Amino acid sequence: MTDMTKAVRARYTLEFKQEAVRLVESGQSIAAAAWTLGLVEQTLFNWVKAQRQGTLKGADSPTAVSALQIENARLRAELARVKMERDILGKATAYCVLRKRLL
Repeated sequence: MTDMTKAVRARYTLEFKQEAVRLVESGQSIAAAAWTLGLVEQTLFNWVKAQRQGTLKGADSPTAVSALQIENARLRAELARVKMERDILGKATAYCVLRKRLL
């Protein structure tokens, strides 16, 4: 029989949680902000709710997510979005050139 280990629960600093909540409060949807940060939507919803109630707290452990990791996750998501937009524009351009040649 193999040893079954418990999944390690991610622990986030208060700063990370506050930045995630700021994304939502600045107009991003909870789904979009959660996807950007690699979170479950319900987790972010709970943080927004806790912030509004004034009870949002962070983890005080050395394994907590740092501000640098927050920025890294945000930049990775932005890069993925920009690459997708670039690919769409490239395909649209190719389509327009092909259509112009056929006309």
